[in-house]
Formats: sequence, C-alpha cells, structure tokens
Amino acid sequence: MSDQADISLTSSSVGEAKNIPPYPGPNKMRDCYCTVNLDQEEVFRTKIIEKSLCPFYGEDFYCEIPRNFRHLSFYIFDRDVFRRDSSIGKVAVKKEDLQKYHGKDTWFQLQPVSADSEVQGKVHLELRLSEVITDSGVVCHKLCQGLPIVNGQCDPYAAVSLLGPSRSEAKKTKVKRKTNNPQFDEVFYFEVRIFTQKRTQVLTCLFLFLRVDLWNASNLKFGDEFLGGVRVPLKVLGQAGVHDAWYFLQPRENGNKSVKADELGSLRLNIVYTEDHVFPSERYSPLTDLLLQSAQVEPVSASAAHILGEVCREKQEAAVPLVRLFLHYGKIVIANSVGNSLTSKCIDETMKLAGMHYLQVTLKPIIDEICTEHKSCEIDPVKLKESENLETNRENLRQYVDRIFNVITTSGVRCPTVMCDIFFSLRESAASRFQVDQDVRYTAVSSFIFLRFFAPAILSPNLFQLRPHHPDPCTSRTLTLISKTIQTLGSLAKSKSVSEFMTFFSSQYFLMSLKFFTPNPCFSPSFSPSYLLFTTLISLRFMIKRAQGRNRFGMKNFKKRWFRLTNHEFTYHKTKGEGALCRIPIENILAVERLEEESFKMKNMFQVIQPERALYIQANNCVEARDWIDILTKVSQCNRKRLSTYHPSAYLNGHWLCCKQSIDSAPGCTPCTGGLPANIQLDIDGDRETERIYSLFSTYMSKLVKMQEACGSKSVYDGPEQEEYSTFVIDDPQETYKTLKQIVSAVQTLDLEHEGHVFSSVMKGHSTTQLNDVPSLMKYVGKKLIIS
Repeated sequence: MSDQADISLTSSSVGEAKNIPPYPGPNKMRDCYCTVNLDQEEVFRTKIIEKSLCPFYGEDFYCEIPRNFRHLSFYIFDRDVFRRDSSIGKVAVKKEDLQKYHGKDTWFQLQPVSADSEVQGKVHLELRLSEVITDSGVVCHKLCQGLPIVNGQCDPYAAVSLLGPSRSEAKKTKVKRKTNNPQFDEVFYFEVRIFTQKRTQVLTCLFLFLRVDLWNASNLKFGDEFLGGVRVPLKVLGQAGVHDAWYFLQPRENGNKSVKADELGSLRLNIVYTEDHVFPSERYSPLTDLLLQSAQVEPVSASAAHILGEVCREKQEAAVPLVRLFLHYGKIVIANSVGNSLTSKCIDETMKLAGMHYLQVTLKPIIDEICTEHKSCEIDPVKLKESENLETNRENLRQYVDRIFNVITTSGVRCPTVMCDIFFSLRESAASRFQVDQDVRYTAVSSFIFLRFFAPAILSPNLFQLRPHHPDPCTSRTLTLISKTIQTLGSLAKSKSVSEFMTFFSSQYFLMSLKFFTPNPCFSPSFSPSYLLFTTLISLRFMIKRAQGRNRFGMKNFKKRWFRLTNHEFTYHKTKGEGALCRIPIENILAVERLEEESFKMKNMFQVIQPERALYIQANNCVEARDWIDILTKVSQCNRKRLSTYHPSAYLNGHWLCCKQSIDSAPGCTPCTGGLPANIQLDIDGDRETERIYSLFSTYMSKLVKMQEACGSKSVYDGPEQEEYSTFVIDDPQETYKTLKQIVSAVQTLDLEHEGHVFSSVMKGHSTTQLNDVPSLMKYVGKKLIIS
C-alpha cells in the first residue's frame, strides 16, 4: 500500500485589458481592477489602474487550489468616485479546459456579468415514488454544499416546485442562518396521479419535472438573492422509482444578457495549472537526504541544492520549494549552503515565510490605520493638489515614518530565530570583510532587512498579508513615500528626492536606534560563544518579585526590585545602580511561563524557572508581562536543559496548587508553551516540497545530462571552456558528477512511481467490474490518499 495526495496549483499572469467600454459620462475614462476567482470566491485582486480603457496590470498570482471548483474566473471591475464597484465583464475558464491555455499568452473576450448567472455550489436530491393510498410522489431535499458567501454571510433556503402541464406547486424549506453548507433534511410530498398501465405511467412522467431553487434570505427592500437552481425530470425515477444524486447549481435560463462581440473588451492572461501527486515519505528519502546534505558538501557547487539552481530556468522556482523543505526539517539556507546564485532568492523566501507573523504584530496595526485615515502625504510640489498644503503633508509623512521606524527598531526581540540566524551570519561576514568600519556589523544587517523585508511589506502590504487588497492609488502613494524613506533610513544612505525631508531623521537618536535594532546575536542558536565577551544590555525595569526562600527561615514576601537583563544574566537589585541581590545566568533559565492568578491573587505574574526553584515576578501591566516573557524566552530558548512541562500555579502549603502533588521537585503537569508567537510552526509538507523539486529536476533532465557531459569534459580536457558547457558553474567535476548521478537515479526511481500510479488509474477507469467487487484503488486517510 502507498498513500498519495493529489494537489492542484495554479499561477496566473494578469497582463492587460483593452477596448473597455467608456464610462457613460463626460470623462469616459475608468478606474479598473481585475479579480481572480474560484467560481465566485475571490482569491486575488490586482491594483487599480486609473483613467484608462486599456489598463495594464502585469501582475503574477500563485495559488494552491484548496477545493474542487468548476470555473477559474477573472472579473474586471470599475470603481467610481463614490468607491462603489460595478462589474464590466468576466472571463470564465472551465476546469477541464485549463490545459488548453497552459503556459500560453491568450486574449479572452470579456463576457457579460449577471447576478442570475453567477452561481456556484451543488445540491443533493433524493426522489422516491411511494405507492400509498393517494399514489403520491415523495421528494426529499437533503442538503447543499459550496454555496457563495453573500455580504459576509449566507442565509440560504430552498424552493422546491413540481412543474408540468396545468400544474405548478411550490414549497419552501426553513432558512438556515450563516452557512454556505446548509443541511435541510426536509421532506416534501407532491401528489402524482399515475395510471395502472405502465406505458401511460412513463408518458405521464415525461411531462413532469422537479425544480429546486436556492435563495439567500435578505431583509433588504430588493428581495431575496438567487443562488442557483436545478431542473430534474421525473423520468429519472425509472422503473425502480428511486433517484439519489448530487447536482451542480445552474444559472437562470435568462441569466445572460445579449451583448455584441467586442462591446466589453478583452483580457490577456497566462494561466499555468498543475497537479502534484505526493507519495509517502520513504519514496522521497533518497532525494530529500541528498538535498538536506547540501550544506555539508564541499565545494558548494557540487551540492544538490546548487545544481537545482543551475538547471532551473528561473532561480525563484528553485528557491521556493528548497527553502520550504529546509525550514520543514529545521535547517536554514544561508549563503554558503546553496551558492551565490541562489542566496538572494532563498533569503527573501525564508524571511517571507518565517517573518509573516513578525510583520503582522509589528506593522499591521499602523498599516491599517494609514489605509483607513487617507491622509495625504505628498511632498512632491509637482504632484501636489490645489487643496493640499505642502507643510501639512510633510508633517503627516513625518509622523507616519517616525511611528513605523520606532515600532521596527523596538521589535528586535520578536524577530524569528531563523531570521536571527541569517542576520548573525551577515553580521559576522560583514565584520570580517570590513574590519576597519566598526559599525558595518550593524548597518549591513539593518540595510538588508529594511531593503528586503520591511520596505517591500510597506510598499505592497497585500503581498505580505497585511491588507486583503491593493490600497487605493492615494494610499498607495503614501505607502510608497514611507517605504522609500524607511529604506533610506535603514541603509543610512542619502536620497536626493527626500534630502530636505531626511534632515529631520538625521539625529543621533535615529542612528543609535538603527545601530542597536539588529536582533541580539545571543538570540541566535548558532551564535559564536566568543561574542559573549561583550555584554549587551537588553532590558531594565522596576517590578515586584516574591522572595525565593533561599534561606530556611527567610521571609517569602513581595518586594519592589530593579530588574536588569543582559545577554549574560538576569539580575535584580534593591535600587537602580546598586549591586545585584541575585544573579541568574541565562543558561540556568529552564522556562519562562505565566503564573495563574489564583496562586497569589495577583494579576500579571510570571515565573522564571531555574533548576532548583522558580522566581515569581509581577509586572506592572499585562503588556509588560507579555514582553518580559517573550524576551526571557527568546534569550534562553537555546538552553539544552529547557523544560518540556511546568506547573502553571505556585507551590504553597506543601503542594502544587495546579496538580496537588506534594513534592516540590515533581515534574510539571502542563506542557510548556515553547517559543514566541513569532516562531510559530510553519505548515509545510516536506514530501510535497520534495515532489516539486523532483518535478523540476524531471523537467530539466536534459540540462542534468548536459551538466554531466560538462563534468566529463572538464575532467579530461584542461583547455578553454567549451561554449555549450560555459553556462554551468562546476568547481569540482568529480564531486559534481557524483551528485548528478545520485540526482538522476532518484529522479528516475520517482518517474517509475508516477508511471505506476498513472497505469493503475487507467486500469481502474477501464474496469468493467463493479467497484464493490474489487479492492478500491484509492481511499482517503487524513490528508492523503491510499493507493494499492
């Protein structure tokens, strides 16, 4: 037995539209954007192109298909001055037709959009002919699936009608609130007069049909909203008198308006639709192990990861699955592990994956505020509107930049560990190469993270899940100005376009903030111990602590103390500036967790757990408590003896309040919460990523063969490099050939697995045996399929 998951993926390039009908007004121009939809569910939206009837978008969109769908649709919308959206036209491609357009630039004619024609979902019907005294037909309307969400919710009900010559009866189900998968389970009876002659009975059924219409109940004056319907002739009952099936909902027969060709314009698209067939882990082990060993291969050009980058047409298509695979197995792709050709793409992808939550907690609140307030920040006199004031705009921009710069430079403790590893590597490399410049270890990292991480997220918040859609043009201009300024601040560079404006941010405060922003190297599990010769002050604060009772007769009371945290130790003092009353080395911190309020009837308490005791501390407020837990967890997360369980309550009166155990050294009763929210586990399927890498190797097999030939040529020929092999970077022909041979072997083995799966599927499709008479070829187990 082997399990396999079939996963669909699509990428679309929304190029441009042309010949959009003019706006019915004096201006004629439109502000248009395009959406990508699975049936009626919007999954992507382009930016708004202002004042154009031939808008150019040039945007790429990549999406994993989470469910079955019938159409991949593209809608063109126009936004007017009142920010209302009206549909202009659409392109709908059936799922089975996607392969026709795979990888091709295609112009599609826009079709009209009608509310009555926009349907999705399906309905399950059970029809039964019951021979009772009244000879009545029984129709059972059971449930629906996949209905659209209308205005944030869907309140569906069904209208069931039996129609035919001289009769029209309609009945309705109850309304199911706030669901797009309603289950009605209601039975409706319709009387059907049937004659005893079999031939007459068949003729009677030919003229009767059942109609089921789905509606969204609405309190608006415009009435209920049509969701789709089906028409089922009663002849489907046949001689058995029973019919049970799922039906796709259909639009109304008069749903489409009559519009002449070329009236709505056309849209240029490039659609790529693929499916991943994922086998169990053992099938991928040879290729996975080969890839994960890339960091240890010398020279790096002989590694499987480097070879992947060499043969792929675009570095990005190699970087995405490679980074995800490495992160899944807890490894990091740094410069020395994949070669310079892939370094940039791999680091960008790593930060985008691991830093998504970091961006959410750092930038999203203020980005939301900027998009809501719509304050003008234009400082270019040429682009200034008549109603705007330059000084007011400059002050608006200055405030936004100041706030964003502050939240960034104080967010180092929330930076994910994997990003800290990257920055530590960059910092040490820069310091080693530019030994004269003492500040380069800071500016190298700050300029990198501002340029490659924060500035792009501010510029296009929708691409980093900070906003659901592209911001409007005015807000987009504001974000562009903020992004440029932040990028300039991070790199400590001077920009001609904002030189006058930048004078406000040239103070020593901003320079020092940048210098100490870079996440502390002690946060990185791969930091060099020699770096700890330098003490870095991380946090200072007055808080209340409970005496630990280190002396047998000592009082366990609460006292206010001055707490100090460095990369070496956590200490507290009687007052600021005095000697330490207690020193806790960082390596002795086994866990940092909240303390339940019931312990001492005090809020905002947390505990620093040491080998022999726990230090109980009360912060001044809940935010401060969370920050201290975060930062202490961060600096101690690499300690080898960290606990996996803890006691959420204190040990009082001879027992733990949480689990009632009497021994004070008893193991914890609750799992530790682990790292910071910023270090959340990534939902990555390692097998799937290896499958994607296999697909790339298989696609570029001819290049792998040519690379093998290049290795042979270099081994026996020491003259000028032959032109046909000059595109490959090969430092050690023998080691590279050895890796290539292993890659080709692993790819060929997986080729056979896929051929076997395809053959089994074909044989199943051509089998005339009843499915119940033979072992099933497929069945779901968890998220995968089992294939025998």
